[in-house]
Amino acid sequence: MARLTYSLALGAVLLNAVSAKPVDLSNAAQERRQYDPPPEPEVDRAQAVIDTFRLSWEGYHTYAFPADELKPVTNTAGNSRNGWGASAADALTTALVMGQKDIVNQIITYIPTIDWSKTSSDVSLFETTIRYLGAMLSGYDFLSGPLADVADDPANIDALLSQSVNLANNLSYAFNTPSGVPYNLLNFANRSVIDEPNGLATVGTLILEWTRLSDLTGNHSYASLVERAEGYLISPSPASSEPFPGLVGMSISPETGAFLDARGGWVGGADSFYEYLIKMYVYDPRRYAALKERWILAADSTMAYLASHPSTKPDLTFLATYDGRNIQLQSEHLACFDGGNFILGGQVLDDRKYIDFGLALVDGCRATYAATATKIGPEVFGWDPALVPAAQAAFFQQNGFYILNAGYQLRPEVIESYYYAFRATGDAKYQDWAWEAFLAINETTRVGSAYSSIKDVNVAGGGGFSDMMESFWFAEVLKYSYLIQTPGGEEWQVATTGSENRWVFNTEAHPVRVW
Repeated sequence: MARLTYSLALGAVLLNAVSAKPVDLSNAAQERRQYDPPPEPEVDRAQAVIDTFRLSWEGYHTYAFPADELKPVTNTAGNSRNGWGASAADALTTALVMGQKDIVNQIITYIPTIDWSKTSSDVSLFETTIRYLGAMLSGYDFLSGPLADVADDPANIDALLSQSVNLANNLSYAFNTPSGVPYNLLNFANRSVIDEPNGLATVGTLILEWTRLSDLTGNHSYASLVERAEGYLISPSPASSEPFPGLVGMSISPETGAFLDARGGWVGGADSFYEYLIKMYVYDPRRYAALKERWILAADSTMAYLASHPSTKPDLTFLATYDGRNIQLQSEHLACFDGGNFILGGQVLDDRKYIDFGLALVDGCRATYAATATKIGPEVFGWDPALVPAAQAAFFQQNGFYILNAGYQLRPEVIESYYYAFRATGDAKYQDWAWEAFLAINETTRVGSAYSSIKDVNVAGGGGFSDMMESFWFAEVLKYSYLIQTPGGEEWQVATTGSENRWVFNTEAHPVRVW
């Protein structure tokens, strides 16, 4: 399809040359015509992303399906998500928004065959919720709504909801604790739990999916479970676990619901708790006004206490982490969703200060991409002038940060924030930045039958492959890369400034219809 686009563009150039009016044939004019190259054909960016999605799916479907993920270097399969087909689940909603009917039907024909009660590994309540449950509920919203004509067999649409119920029923014993704060790791073989503290993100990133399940089924018990757990997060104890208003610790006791530390930030282990506060308000502003207020409290404290500007690049804005009230000048790729979340909050609340701050965070994360040899940002980076590794002194001086973990795990967060920035501003530079990132990732991570995580973003070629294509490559990287390059009139797109969102994206980029 992309080649057809190029051919049409070149054909238009030739047609114009034939039908044009007579031109000046002086020597100078002939010389110009001889040496001026024809205009470059316009690349269909959205189709290019579809092509990458289909190539990735073909590799996964050929060598790994229905396992969880493809190992593209060795063309083998991995099962890091319980062997239920995580990549298939995560690919479903991307195939839907891209209009890839054949792939959609391959996936929804498979999903009814999954037995959620059987797995040989521990089950993460968090990962299972955002990937499998989120994908099925989103797929059901699409296929029972605006994309109802895509499913070849209507029974497979109903199965998405019934399988969501089956999965939630298998998971729900995690909440059988004295406090109602669930355990995260479960052993389905003997219905036991791994007895350890739970985390802020792993408790606080359940409420959207389980509430949506309640609303679709009319069974409020699912929402009740997650709302009870959420209560401990928005009314934290002890007081010392909230070192800044709205910003809390990361470790929580399922026995008591109390926080066990006071460290955190917009980083892995905490991140999507803050993300879901404003997204639940988008989902239903009547029921979740309290979560909106909690997001405002956290956002205001973030701007006041965590915003940081590197000494060698004071124009950049990063978000620091904290341990108590001690600030640590360090962040990570995972945190780069923060710009998009601030932008969404600013749009929903009609408050420009959050949008502007979010756009500054987007600029900061883009700088981590622009500085490296591959033009891909690192997994972890810092900007404390007292802790600069000697080998990176010049790099820090030039770029405002140094690299602490140089890997890239096919993560989506920077492109995700570009998407929100573009939807809010309409500025085509964010489309261009997303395209640059897509090209860099495509060039560097392409190997074997698909795409793989790499070891070093600051070495030409990526420093080697780790032989892993994460399922969120399908769900997030390719979905955001596609949506930002389309005209954007579909109802599931994030609303532009001043209009209402009809859908809201879960943290795995599965869109669900708002209530």
